[in-house]
Amino acid sequence: MRIISGQFRGHKFHPPADKWPTRPTTDISKEGLFNILQNRLDFDDVRMLDLFGGTGNHCFEFISRGCKDVTYVDKYKPAISFVKTQSVKWNIDQFMSIFSMDVKQFIKRYDGKPFDYIFAGPPYPLPWLNTIPDLIFEYEILNTDGLFVMEHNPNHNFENHPRFVENRTYGQTIFSFFSN
Repeated sequence: MRIISGQFRGHKFHPPADKWPTRPTTDISKEGLFNILQNRLDFDDVRMLDLFGGTGNHCFEFISRGCKDVTYVDKYKPAISFVKTQSVKWNIDQFMSIFSMDVKQFIKRYDGKPFDYIFAGPPYPLPWLNTIPDLIFEYEILNTDGLFVMEHNPNHNFENHPRFVENRTYGQTIFSFFSN
């Protein structure tokens, strides 16, 4: 895995992901998504939330581009440990809040300031994957002018969701964009 742009551009990191229940976003998909986000977000001023954070790839890319307020949520202990270790190694741990918990419980219990950008990269077979957009908006964790992006495969379609904006497809990876 590599960081595409910013302070850590070109840095590679290697999570010990043997038999992890994670599916990291491919470099091609991530680069396509960040080309879009580069034109829509001011990374320096964004409060971002990464749900199902896995290897921390999305968080690290945001921090590399200047984001100073990143929240990472995952329940898989080895992934959390890796992200903590990597953030200390790169001296960026002060920009990250790391939550070791179930994503659904995080969303329902979160009572802080809404986020400007939320990314969710859930496991594709997650039984409640189709309810994630509803939870985001029901619990009002996205700012009124914020952007929510969910990664999924062609087995899921959100085009009829009332907050759906657009899709971007990279092979079998689809990013659905939502806003308030």
